[in-house]
Amino acid sequence: MLRQIYCALWWLIAPIAVLRLLWRSRRERGYARHIGERFGFGYAPDLSESGAPLLWVHAVSVGETRAAQPLIEALLTAHPEARVLLTHMTPAGRAMGEALLGTRVLRCYLPYDMPFAVRRFLARYRPVLGVVMETEVWPTLIDECRQADVPLALVNARMSERSYRRAAKFGPAAHKVFGGLARVFAQSEADAKRLSALGARQVTVLGNLKFDMTTPAVLVARGQAWRLAFGTRPVWVAASTRTGEEALILDAFKRSGLADEAVLILVPRHPQRFNEVAALLAREGWRFARRSALNASAANGTDSAQPPLFESNMQVWLGDSMGELGAYYAAAEVAFIGGSLLPFGGQNLIEACAAGVPVLIGAYTFNFEQVSADAIAAGAARRVADSAELGAALRTLLTDRSLCTTMSTAAVAFAALHRGATRRTVEALRLLLRDSN
Repeated sequence: MLRQIYCALWWLIAPIAVLRLLWRSRRERGYARHIGERFGFGYAPDLSESGAPLLWVHAVSVGETRAAQPLIEALLTAHPEARVLLTHMTPAGRAMGEALLGTRVLRCYLPYDMPFAVRRFLARYRPVLGVVMETEVWPTLIDECRQADVPLALVNARMSERSYRRAAKFGPAAHKVFGGLARVFAQSEADAKRLSALGARQVTVLGNLKFDMTTPAVLVARGQAWRLAFGTRPVWVAASTRTGEEALILDAFKRSGLADEAVLILVPRHPQRFNEVAALLAREGWRFARRSALNASAANGTDSAQPPLFESNMQVWLGDSMGELGAYYAAAEVAFIGGSLLPFGGQNLIEACAAGVPVLIGAYTFNFEQVSADAIAAGAARRVADSAELGAALRTLLTDRSLCTTMSTAAVAFAALHRGATRRTVEALRLLLRDSN
């Protein structure tokens, strides 16, 4: 009965979903493109007669796409005879996939979870293996893959306590959904236990793929050039901030007493909010500049003879660009990871740790529970309860060079310790592919 209700709801929701895409396209034009793909139409090319096996990886948006990159690179190396299809749900994720992998992979949107759309998708591409990242559990997709004999693996899987409690309310229906996955490769033992309790079969802990992400050398060099251009002023970054957090972060900056001495690089998570955050900065009277206004050739240059890139009295640099988070970390001495001061569940702190940047996180990290706890235990991160504590911690780290260096060393060691999930996952997928043939 629940399955019929779920499918019926999708028929009701689908027109609203299209209207929402068009609404969102006012700020981000990509939402108005490829709408047919979301219903199983307009896919290209037709690979049915190519003879090359197709490996399909689904990564919802930017974060999952960046986490999937090392895995896809490894799959391309391990299976040179195959093609890889990368699917997304957001234009930002699709753009990131194109930037990272170019023409080496095919790409399209994953259709909405409606039987006819999923069937058309599977019939068009005929994947020999499906890989969905982290939390992407779609009942119809799982069922249709099972019926089409497409082994579907949930990779880099995580399941927070909050999400587990919600899913457990569906009882046997949840067990049927999670039990339809061919394999589950979890990030941690805690994730594995929750997923198994929900009915997932053959759950294995392989670690977190995000530890294997590397920042391209060009981004590191760009960030280092920016750091030199900032001069002697301390620099900190507030990364992946969400709605309502920027005001709290700016308040913390004021509380730190460093608003006229240091520079804040403020990087909203979603590009459609760049103008909104710029308006907030202007309204509150902050002296700020936008990354998008910086001449590209000057920003990427390292010639010490070039004119100064930034005004000496600038307080905030708004990071209104995509795909440059690694450069922002390379330019900073401390990082606050957004999505955690308000109950959004946090964002990935691993990239900052790998860059050797001490990390501050808020109270709400339930989407990244294990890695946050591990980073704190390793001395790579500190938790703050509110903007007042953030301001105090910020002042401590930016004025205590010894402490900042200690945390930086711990962050690098923490990131290095947990690498290797990509290699383990590729081998596990190879075995799954072998067993399914």
